[in-house]
Amino acid sequence: MKKIAIINGPNLNLVGKRETSIYGDFSLEDYLTKLKENFSDVDLSFYQSNIEGEIVNFIQTESTRVDGIILNAGGYSHTSVAILDAIRAVNVPVVEVHISNIYAREPYRRVSLLSEACVGVIAGFGLEVYRLGLLAVSRSFGT
Repeated sequence: MKKIAIINGPNLNLVGKRETSIYGDFSLEDYLTKLKENFSDVDLSFYQSNIEGEIVNFIQTESTRVDGIILNAGGYSHTSVAILDAIRAVNVPVVEVHISNIYAREPYRRVSLLSEACVGVIAGFGLEVYRLGLLAVSRSFGT
């Protein structure tokens, strides 16, 4: 059974409550529970932190325990060289996801520092980016 970690960054714990016109009104927690049920052949783990260093630590630690990572670093996508370096330092495929279409938003959101170290980027499909990310990261290790 393949193991995949889903890592979420700042403010994603508020999905379903904040800016519902952008992020929807379905909670991320409920969606991830549903995702786990629908992909029972994959060992999924979930992590969320509002703190950059904790995300770096988790990527470094989890990379030794999982076959792939789905990462929604939220606002850190646009600012964090530390998370970029953590992705580069690990030996598992990382798929970057964004609930909103970052390319149709404010100019500062249109650039992700993380993308160059990821196997791919999925953005703009609401919470479905996690399901699509799961399919993408699974393909990157041939399953």
